[in-house]
Amino acid sequence: MFTSIFQEHKGFGKQIFLLAKNELIKTYKGAVIGPLWSVVKPAFTIFVYWFAFSVGIKAAKAGFKVDIGASKAFSVDFFAWMFVGIVPWFFIQDSIIQGAKTLRTNRQFITKVKFPVSTILTYTGLSRLFVHVFLVLLMYAYMIFYRVTNGMAPFSWYDLQFFFYCPLLFLFFLALSWSTAPMSAFSKDFESLIVSIMSGVFWLSGIMYNSYNPDFPTGIKYFMLANPINFFANGYRNCFLYNRGFWVYKTELVIFLVEFAAVFLLGIYNYNRLRKKLPDVL
Repeated sequence: MFTSIFQEHKGFGKQIFLLAKNELIKTYKGAVIGPLWSVVKPAFTIFVYWFAFSVGIKAAKAGFKVDIGASKAFSVDFFAWMFVGIVPWFFIQDSIIQGAKTLRTNRQFITKVKFPVSTILTYTGLSRLFVHVFLVLLMYAYMIFYRVTNGMAPFSWYDLQFFFYCPLLFLFFLALSWSTAPMSAFSKDFESLIVSIMSGVFWLSGIMYNSYNPDFPTGIKYFMLANPINFFANGYRNCFLYNRGFWVYKTELVIFLVEFAAVFLLGIYNYNRLRKKLPDVL
């Protein structure tokens, strides 16, 4: 039972990569610049935040004071801090919203073609990962420039932690889609609920504010630690801003790993429980 998803992927590696590429092309079919729209949208959002916080309220000149708990507080340009944390958010947002819609929007593979259902979730998730990696490269180029202009070394061994956080990011939200996609296929209301709460999820996560703030009450601190989105925002900042290992804040890491295991097992259970009924529902 627990190996069924992995068995379905066997022998479909090439097809998954080709379908991931086609999914990206299909999403932006008819647009003049095609898949580049997937970069234009987050780039425009980043520009808006930069203008509001760096130009509008002069955050860049004043500096943004960060206290990460394990070391002394330091000042960092707010745009750099925001940029690093918001890049994973774009992937997370699309993975949650589009991941929930995936089976409904790709119903032809379920109703007309004999194709393993779980691989649909994998190749659509992989197409979003391609965009994410490109955005990370843009962000990293900016961070190199930022470090050099602020008298820091352009590269750090801590940057390599990206290869720890990025696969976890992909796998966590892929496993989440094993639950949300079948449930959304059964209930349009569930899909609408996910879309409607995403704005609130954004502000409940440490994307635009420092979740390590020592002034937070104890209850709020643990609430933030229990937010997996917060884990990834902090993780990317560990890589590119804080020069801190992922093992330093052990409580945050342990809580996330427990959540990851729960989401993974629940995803397998829900997928196996609902997949046989999907052709009839769709």
